[in-house]
Amino acid sequence: MEKIPVIQVGIQFKETIEFTLHGQFKTAGGITLTGKYTASKTQGGITISDGKDEINLQSGAAIEPLKSEAYFTLHKVTIGINFHWERDEDQSFKGGLKLLLENGKITAVNVLPVEDYLMSVISSEMSATSSLELLKAHAVISRSWLLAQIEKNKSLQADVDDYQSVHETNEEFIKWYDREDHLNFDVCADDHCQRYQGITRTTTDEVEKAVRATWGEVLMNGEAICDARFSKCCGGMVEKFENVWEPVNHPYLQAFPDNDIDPKGFSLDLKVEENAESWMLGLPDAYCNTTDKEVLCQVLNDYDQETNDFYRWEVKYTQTEVSELVKKRTGIDFGLIQDLIPVERGDSGRLIKLKIVGDKKTLTIGKELEIRKALSESHLYSSAFIVQKHNENGTTAFVLKGAGWGHGVGLCQIGAAVMGAKGHDYNAILMHYFRGAELKRRY
Repeated sequence: MEKIPVIQVGIQFKETIEFTLHGQFKTAGGITLTGKYTASKTQGGITISDGKDEINLQSGAAIEPLKSEAYFTLHKVTIGINFHWERDEDQSFKGGLKLLLENGKITAVNVLPVEDYLMSVISSEMSATSSLELLKAHAVISRSWLLAQIEKNKSLQADVDDYQSVHETNEEFIKWYDREDHLNFDVCADDHCQRYQGITRTTTDEVEKAVRATWGEVLMNGEAICDARFSKCCGGMVEKFENVWEPVNHPYLQAFPDNDIDPKGFSLDLKVEENAESWMLGLPDAYCNTTDKEVLCQVLNDYDQETNDFYRWEVKYTQTEVSELVKKRTGIDFGLIQDLIPVERGDSGRLIKLKIVGDKKTLTIGKELEIRKALSESHLYSSAFIVQKHNENGTTAFVLKGAGWGHGVGLCQIGAAVMGAKGHDYNAILMHYFRGAELKRRY
């Protein structure tokens, strides 16, 4: 059996970072620290100060706890970056603290074993009151995704010149967002990767039981750990990996209805515009088509419950509003936007390419997250939407009618919660969403 991997999680990125060490910590140079400090950039390194003494550290220097009960607090950590619930909060962490310089700022990194990380992630990503089988399923996919990202990061660093996430011409701007954003640590702590809030969000006995019951278990595709993705709500149809990220087909990340049987009354080829329209305007039976508050509160933390229209939703803009919004969010002046035209859809109906027609410029944008960022002050719930144009009092209005919350690839958290409530065990939940994968223990 392998040893439990130790990982590095990027938590905070700021000009100066304030932190408090609870208990005794030690620098690589053997200096013992405790109490509150401010980290600032200096010529060629980082200086930390408690208001009396200053200590110089090299970029990447680690501050390690001397005893297991010691922990540290990072102050004013921004969570939900670019989402509608973005806010600052103090967060506390077990393990080591590493400070490094990158992109003109200081990055605070938490260094800790994978299983300790998982205890927090499951409580951060979901309500710790979730059913045990749902928590066990999430422990397996979070562990699998994380270890797969570490392997992917190694290959990205080896082939950095060959990895391109942007395709740009005069007619198109296509970009996907994934792991290549983080090269100096394994994963970040926000929704871009997996929500991780250290020991701030209390781990319950059920979460600890779920992690220990699945200790070292991962989803495997042959000899490779599965890149086990998940999102809040697929909207009734799970999406393929390559329609959201790089053009690589993973046999365990395919498209299918979030149901045991195909929903009646719908053509499921959602790449076809009229089928997508029928789907978005309808309410097909699916595991994630639920309004059961008891189930939803298992998945949605307090700030997620600020949203309750995720299965089918609607956003409306005037022509002026959408023109100003797209200019602000993309940095491109399209002039007055005349039309939003679906160009290409994925298997779940999510838009891969959208043509924006303005009186100054016309450009096709993609993939799904680029579209979501362009059409919302934060992030549109998903790119699974149809566009309806209305004339209201002599002006044009754009109405987006959509489905789901997130990219829709892999496990649908709300669908999985419903499966758990219906009595499915974690293995059945995993095999529903990751078809053809195998569950194996690595350590």
